[in-house]
Amino acid sequence: VYQAVPVPQINITILKGEKGDRGDRGLQGKYGKTGSAGARGHVGPKGQKGSVGAPGDRCKSHYAAFSVGRKKPLHSNDYYQTVIFDTEFVNLYGHFNMFTGKFYCYVPGVYFFSLNVHTWNQKETYLHVMRNGEQVVILYAQVSDRSIMQSQSLMLELQDQDEVWVRLFKGERENAIFSDEFDTYITFSGYLVKPAAEP
Repeated sequence: VYQAVPVPQINITILKGEKGDRGDRGLQGKYGKTGSAGARGHVGPKGQKGSVGAPGDRCKSHYAAFSVGRKKPLHSNDYYQTVIFDTEFVNLYGHFNMFTGKFYCYVPGVYFFSLNVHTWNQKETYLHVMRNGEQVVILYAQVSDRSIMQSQSLMLELQDQDEVWVRLFKGERENAIFSDEFDTYITFSGYLVKPAAEP
């Protein structure tokens, strides 16, 4: 009779090694299917009122034109006289002031001006087209036995608030322009050719 040999017992804890380092991250898997849209959320509370914005630029029209006349004659005096006009043919947006006799520029740019007068026989005709107190051009006619129509025209580049008007020379000379209440012999006209705002 053989005697049974006992099976040896192995201690597992002795065979277990230490914890290894963390491995590299694997590749990203494929994206899943897009889910359906969720239900619309509730309306949020009303926000606070914003601050007032900065004021915008004032609206400017890119048009300017006037044409005025005078039915009364004018004689020279001891001082320079601004020619005042009493007849308004065209005065777009009121840029020409009938009380001061001056055109005020509200749209900077290039303007065309035209002055027409009727001379007085045996008297000189001596006027200036003025800009901001400076003489720009002269309208002149010598003394003659006959009265004639005389004209002057020019173009000016004006800035905002520039003033243009007609001035009669003072009384160092026998100077006058003719007109009467039945017809208009004296006219002054101007219009904007090209606004400065345009390229």
